[in-house]
Amino acid sequence: MKKIFLKLLLLVSISNISILANEISSKVECIVLKDENSIICKYTHQRVNTEKTIKFEWYSPENKISRVRVMQIPAGHGSVYDYRYIKGRISGLWTLKVIDNDKVVKANFTIE
Repeated sequence: MKKIFLKLLLLVSISNISILANEISSKVECIVLKDENSIICKYTHQRVNTEKTIKFEWYSPENKISRVRVMQIPAGHGSVYDYRYIKGRISGLWTLKVIDNDKVVKANFTIE
């Protein structure tokens, strides 16, 4: 009886782990590195076996599109980066939108 219970418990645990692994949500994170004059943003998504096309849209504090960049994520890859230089950007709260098929993921960061 104990062996059956332990096997059942192990099976349920493994099932829950695989379910959680398949529910990785997409996210975007940005970091402002003043000493390197850089803004680096990383988009992370669930790995898939096909190539994906995503779009980065950079919005200025005036809510105007500053840049649009279309990128390919190779099959099996889980993330992609985009970066900008700080110099030449206006101060304030910036927004980065990443469009991945029907998903839109946003991140905000401040340039002082």
